[in-house]
Amino acid sequence: MSIRDGFIEVTGGKIWYQIHGSSKQNTPVVILHGGPGSSHYSLQGLRILAEQRPVIFYDQLGCGKSERPDDASLWRLERFVEELEQIRNALSLDEFHLLGHSWGTTLAAAYYLSHPDSVKSIIFSSPCLSAPLWAKNQVENRKKLPLDVQQTLSTCEENRMTDSEEYKAATRVFNSHFVCRMQPYPEFLKTGVKYKNPKIYEIMWGPSEFYVTGNLKDFDCTAQLKDILIPTLYTCGRYDEATPASTEYFSSLTPNAKFHVFEKSAHMAYLEEQEEYVSVIDSFLKEQD
Repeated sequence: MSIRDGFIEVTGGKIWYQIHGSSKQNTPVVILHGGPGSSHYSLQGLRILAEQRPVIFYDQLGCGKSERPDDASLWRLERFVEELEQIRNALSLDEFHLLGHSWGTTLAAAYYLSHPDSVKSIIFSSPCLSAPLWAKNQVENRKKLPLDVQQTLSTCEENRMTDSEEYKAATRVFNSHFVCRMQPYPEFLKTGVKYKNPKIYEIMWGPSEFYVTGNLKDFDCTAQLKDILIPTLYTCGRYDEATPASTEYFSSLTPNAKFHVFEKSAHMAYLEEQEEYVSVIDSFLKEQD
C-alpha cells in the first residue's frame, strides 16, 4: 500500500497532507480532524480504511505538520472551508467521501453546504453542528461530575482563571468522563499533544470543551441539515460529550441519514472501540461505492 505526502499552498500558508493509497480504486475519503487546532495525529489509525480506498489525511493550517502562521485573522470557519476546497482542487478530487470528527463535523457541514457537488457521502463522527446546543449539553454533563469539580470549574470561570492549574485539573476529570474513558490514558495521546495549537482552539472555541467563548459560539446549522441530500452517517459514543440525544436529533433532521452509538465509548470511539468503529465506517462507505 503506497503512502504519499507533501504540502499544499492554501490561504495563509502551507498545509501538510498524506494519502494512503489502495489498489482498489474506490472513492477516496478525506479525514477532517477535530480541534480546532488539533491534528490528524489521534485519527491516524483510520489508515486501515485504505484497504478499500484511498484515505487522505491533512493537518489544518496552524497545527500538526502544517505551517503555523501567527495571524489570528486566519482562525475562522470560512477560511477552513476555503482551505478544504483548495486541497480538493490541488489533489484533483472530483468525488470524495468526508469523515469529520468533532470540530471536523462543523467543517464538513459548512463545506458541503457551500460546495455540495463533489461530496459523495458524509460521516459526522461525534458531531458539533450547533454550538449553543453543545454548550447546553455540557451544562448537563457537568452536573454528573463530583461536586468539588463542579465548584472548581464554576469558580475559575467566574474569576477568569481558566488558565489556572486548578481549572486544568478539573477539566481533566471532565475529559475522563466524556472525552476519553480509556484507563490508563494512552501514552500515544500524550505524545500527540505537541501537534496541537491551543491558541487556535481558544480563539475559535474557548478555554475548554464545555466553556464555549470563541468565534464558533453561535454556529448552528441544524436548520440546514434538511439540505444534506447525500447518504449521511451520524455516530457518537454512549458517554460522548456529543450526546446520543443530540446526535440522533441531528440525524432525524437529515433526509438520508443513519445513526449509530458506540456503547463503550465517550468522544473518541475511533480509539476506545477501534475495531467496531472501523467496521461501521467501512461498511457505510462500501454501501456508497
